[in-house]
Amino acid sequence: MYMFLGVSIIADRFMSSIEVITSQEKEVTITKPNGETTVTTVRIWNETVSNLTLMALGSSAPEILLSVIEVCGHNFDAGELGPGTIVGSAAFNMFVIIGLCVWVIPDGESRKIKHLRVFFITAFWSIFAYIWLYLILAVISPGIVEVWEAAVTLLYFPVCVVLAWIADRRLLIYKYMHKRYRADKRHGIVVEMEGDLAPKGIDVIMDGKLSDGNSCPGNSSSVTVSVQTGNELDQNKDEVVRILKDLKEKHPDKDLDQLIEMANYSALVHQKKSRAFYRVQATRMMIGAGNILKKHAAEHSRRAGGQDADKATCSHICFESAQYQCTENCGSLTLGVILDGGTGQNTFYVDYCTENGSANAGADYEFTEGTLVFKPGETRKEIKVGILDDDIFEEDEHFFVRLQKLRLEEGGGEGTGTPPKGRLVEPLVATITILDDDHAGIFTFGQRVLRVSESTGTLTVTVVRNSGSRGTVAVPYHTEDGSAKAGVDYEETRGEVEFTNEQTSQTLQVRIINMEEYEKQENFFIVLEDPKWLKRGISALLLNQGNPTPEEEEARRISEMGKPILGEHSRLEVVIEEACDFKSTVDKLIKDTNLAMVIGTRSWKEQFVQAVTVSAGDGDEEEEGQEQRAPNCFDYFLHILCIFWKILFAFIPPSGYWNGWACFIVSICVIGLLTAVIGDLASHFGCTVGLRDSVTAVVFVALGTSVPDTFASKVAATQDQYADASVGNVTGSNAVNVFLGIGVAWSVAAVYWEVKGKVFRVDPGSLAFSVTLFTIFAFFSMGVLMLRRRPSIGGELGGPRVPKVLTSLLFFGLWFLYILFSSLEAYCHIQGF
Repeated sequence: MYMFLGVSIIADRFMSSIEVITSQEKEVTITKPNGETTVTTVRIWNETVSNLTLMALGSSAPEILLSVIEVCGHNFDAGELGPGTIVGSAAFNMFVIIGLCVWVIPDGESRKIKHLRVFFITAFWSIFAYIWLYLILAVISPGIVEVWEAAVTLLYFPVCVVLAWIADRRLLIYKYMHKRYRADKRHGIVVEMEGDLAPKGIDVIMDGKLSDGNSCPGNSSSVTVSVQTGNELDQNKDEVVRILKDLKEKHPDKDLDQLIEMANYSALVHQKKSRAFYRVQATRMMIGAGNILKKHAAEHSRRAGGQDADKATCSHICFESAQYQCTENCGSLTLGVILDGGTGQNTFYVDYCTENGSANAGADYEFTEGTLVFKPGETRKEIKVGILDDDIFEEDEHFFVRLQKLRLEEGGGEGTGTPPKGRLVEPLVATITILDDDHAGIFTFGQRVLRVSESTGTLTVTVVRNSGSRGTVAVPYHTEDGSAKAGVDYEETRGEVEFTNEQTSQTLQVRIINMEEYEKQENFFIVLEDPKWLKRGISALLLNQGNPTPEEEEARRISEMGKPILGEHSRLEVVIEEACDFKSTVDKLIKDTNLAMVIGTRSWKEQFVQAVTVSAGDGDEEEEGQEQRAPNCFDYFLHILCIFWKILFAFIPPSGYWNGWACFIVSICVIGLLTAVIGDLASHFGCTVGLRDSVTAVVFVALGTSVPDTFASKVAATQDQYADASVGNVTGSNAVNVFLGIGVAWSVAAVYWEVKGKVFRVDPGSLAFSVTLFTIFAFFSMGVLMLRRRPSIGGELGGPRVPKVLTSLLFFGLWFLYILFSSLEAYCHIQGF
């Protein structure tokens, strides 16, 4: 058993490398329905392909290598230990693991297989694989395995993978079939109904043809719709958005950093996990390595805290505002410069100077330069710039003031020290606009298009008054719908803004409704109406006189030139976009919730630290924000028991090297060495207690190699929303075991004996009997699982207590009968083949 424990620990490293390999991503360009293109990242490995290749190889590596090593180590003669272990492991997986997964689901809950197409493909091949073994052993060429038979057995592996991939990608015949979908009105999304239950009978329909307008049976209204390619790429983003919304509602008192930390852990817990993750998690819980997710969340929190502490040691110096305005008769303008953060114990010097824009020094403003000194404790300084007035009508002009050459009192530069003690940050250039004051004004928005975040809340829009600021003027405004609708995306607003004499800007407000969408691009308009001159002075009276004198006509003409008018941008398009901070938070969470980063390692130091560290084995991961408990006595016992293997396998290259391939290659070599030792030990053990190799393989070796998979499937059953990870992977693993484990071993042996001019002989007796018995029981168990999809139970796993208990007892009973009959046949108490 201690050797099996060692194999489980090295398999943990092996599966970590596989998770890193299959998590590799690439950038792809997706065309949206409106013609726009966007670049996103997708995984290089298809999930179904990775499950049937690297994942299956990782979880079944001991059984597969045992079969190969046994043949090669016995002069290419067939043995009973390797094939017997594969068949026995298949029986344990099919009956014990599935029976346990049915049992552990809480009463009243159920889990069903979502991707039935892929499940049916793998289930067919898992049973056909053992039928094929019986055919080549007892029917086609009894007692002899020919080269073509062994080669076909091995070639069935890529055929199985390709067919499962076709079913998963809906290629060939699948692309011509309509699928059933129902509209989820509560969330406003379309939900795939593959594998969902119909009100009557057993629902195993995956691709039913529905004519337009037909509805699917169910509790909610259903429609037939088409699905746009690439929708699955947004599922992770939608899930993170949902988690953030839920956490904001549950914890309104938490700040953003706390919510991000909680969302990071929650996303890790609830996201779909690979078979490799569950295998690694189960192994680490067994050896006292603790809860992977909680350890990762705690480490993430510590790193975030360290970054905030580093930021607090550096002072930031900048202007209070990037934009300033003044009238040309104001005399002078004061600009504020602020110092934020840092220790408050340093003296900083920063130079400033003015620069020409459309306004020129000496004609429109006074050239100014100098040095500001921030002594310890000072956080604000002022810069004064003189403004020159004239009597010439002109357009508004601007110039700049720039901050530069930040230095410490002792003469150190900005970059002196690690980290730097201070730096200039944006805005380090202030723009000053000089407004002409000889006109009533031209009223306009600052731009034609304004892009805002949906999280803005209340949008404040500035209406500017250019080319003069004489008199009191009211400017009416109203909102108009675009693709954004009033009451849904924003609140309809109507009113007017009033400018007093010499006031150059005024604001209006529109409330934006936050829908918290990951991607959004909706627009509406704010329209300015003709301004009204409220001040009833000489100019206004002259404009309203009926029969003016020539002098009054000239005054009227001058007043008409000074009348308030609308400028170029009197219609502002407001584009509501997704909140940048919300989107970046979602993107960061998606990046941080990469499971390959959680279970993988990046250095040998990290591996040795993990090897000697004791962590709590609490497997309850459903409480978000719950701190990891301290290790107990049992955790220390497991750690001491496994410390030899942990330290030994810490010498294996980290999974972060070569994108996981270095760890993959070394780990599989080590697994092969340990498996060779286990094979000899198992034979000696059987000989010592008087058991034949076929019985030892079916019972003890199969049990020892399948324990980690048992715990992994149990965790997957309780945590996943569907049963694919716990039930679907069993069938795929069983098929791969035969095609790789027996296919490779027998192909090598058959070729070896063919070269020597002889045949490769395999006694069909015990193996053929075990295969036949397993096939019969497997057909029966598959039928039971399909019957459990009835509405009264709800799915393959769980359900009401009585059928749940009966199903588990039935599956355990099938395994017991399989062991009993196989043992009786091995000792000739019943006749085999």
